Amino acid sequence: MRFFNTAGPCNPDFHYMLPATERLAGENLQQLIAQQSYFILHAPRQTGKTTAMLELARQLTASGNYAALLVTMEVGAAFPDDIDAAEQAILGSWRDDIAFQLPAELAPPVWEEAPAGQRIAAALSLWARSIPRPLVIFIDEIDALQNDVLISVLRQLRAGHRRRPTAFPASVALIGLRDVRDYKVASGGSERLNTPSPFNVAVRSFTLRNFNFQEIAELLLQHTVESGQSFALPAQQAIYDLTQGQPWLVNALSKVCVEELMLDRSQPVTSETVQRAKEILIQRRQTHLGHLTERLREPRVRRVIEPILAGTLLGDLSEDDREYCIDLGLVRRSNGGSLAIANPIYQEIIPRALSSSTQDTLPAIKPIWLTGDGQLDTTRLLDAFLTFLRQHGQPLLLSAPYHEIAPHLVLMAFLDRVVNGGGTVDREYAVGSDKMDLLVRHRSTRLAIELKVWRRGRPDPLSQGLQQLDNYLRGLSLPTGWLIIFDQRDNLPALSERTTSESATTPSGRVVTVIRA
Repeated sequence: MRFFNTAGPCNPDFHYMLPATERLAGENLQQLIAQQSYFILHAPRQTGKTTAMLELARQLTASGNYAALLVTMEVGAAFPDDIDAAEQAILGSWRDDIAFQLPAELAPPVWEEAPAGQRIAAALSLWARSIPRPLVIFIDEIDALQNDVLISVLRQLRAGHRRRPTAFPASVALIGLRDVRDYKVASGGSERLNTPSPFNVAVRSFTLRNFNFQEIAELLLQHTVESGQSFALPAQQAIYDLTQGQPWLVNALSKVCVEELMLDRSQPVTSETVQRAKEILIQRRQTHLGHLTERLREPRVRRVIEPILAGTLLGDLSEDDREYCIDLGLVRRSNGGSLAIANPIYQEIIPRALSSSTQDTLPAIKPIWLTGDGQLDTTRLLDAFLTFLRQHGQPLLLSAPYHEIAPHLVLMAFLDRVVNGGGTVDREYAVGSDKMDLLVRHRSTRLAIELKVWRRGRPDPLSQGLQQLDNYLRGLSLPTGWLIIFDQRDNLPALSERTTSESATTPSGRVVTVIRA
């Protein structure tokens, strides 16, 4: 039986998958190739780039009109500053790719000797001249290369462009995570290329879209046909809503549902199953998710993510930084055009990843918030939180990785410790909202929390916060909750001295707890 794949390119013999090139249909790649074009395909990790281009290469070769294949530059990444060693490793790897993908009559002869810095171009020229069909090369993991090796390869491809199709590949595609201008180099005081000039022969640069709802339904239906186990319509909708169609997440959620949570094939996968699978994925932080969270420490990523988490405006943020975070798959443009975290799963993972170091430095906290039968007592939780802030809040705020959202990270670290193994914390935030909403779920207890920050030059956010908490509680059908106001103005007393709590009434008459710190 086939299965949902979360590791490497998909194979229809083993994996549930959609037609690999379907999401590229609108780009008319066949026409680009027929016009002997060089182009760039960039998209976030594990969105299906390699699978799609492998399938396209197979189709082109099977047509009898081209010799097409996908090769990788990944092995050259081990030699970022050694052109000689990188080229040798790359060409050795290509031999394996050629043997696997092409018939012998379309393979090149033995690579000719050439000086370092010319071997890639010499090999491609020899190959194009020695076979009876136009050569089409899809170069995967191009942005794994760096520095002089990357520049050398790009320049060799550009130099050979004018000799196509008889003495150089008729069409070349560069495939990677980033667009050309964001390829990593170490020169001129910059860590990236900042220009497409070493590969300015490209006529197009485009990306690979996520699955839409119908495509997700078609993918899940393959499992139903083969196993008899259905995904209820609310479960299908939950998968789409949580992932926004990100292919790896779709497969990962579905895999956990059917291989770990619902082993009885006579039982359908429900939306509740999908929610449980989401928590498992977030807790595991598998390879794909871990790679994304590593990016959060990069300054240009921080400049985008920090204001989104804080709910403040992006300000004068460079377009390059915004597009870079979109290319990484961390953020997306919402229907209104503003930037938002790419999907609800990333919306959970990103603050958890940022607060993890804070959580790891938390002192041992006795769980006085639990009753004798293991229920969450919110009155005891309030006492524990106030004590925690007074004793440990100041140093933790200073050590948080994102200074502007240090209060958010400290609060989330504390709450994650509270619900560890027994509940969840849902987080809602958006650029320009000037707040973060949190919902603590522990067994039958739900606690809604509104977090506000009192910044320098701004009025007391109490009135606005009470209105926002009122709206949040109304949406959750809850009678009460917490409003936490962190004061980040200058020249304040120590946190231990200014941490207080009191009751307040919202505009609709709800009695809530206001915590000032």
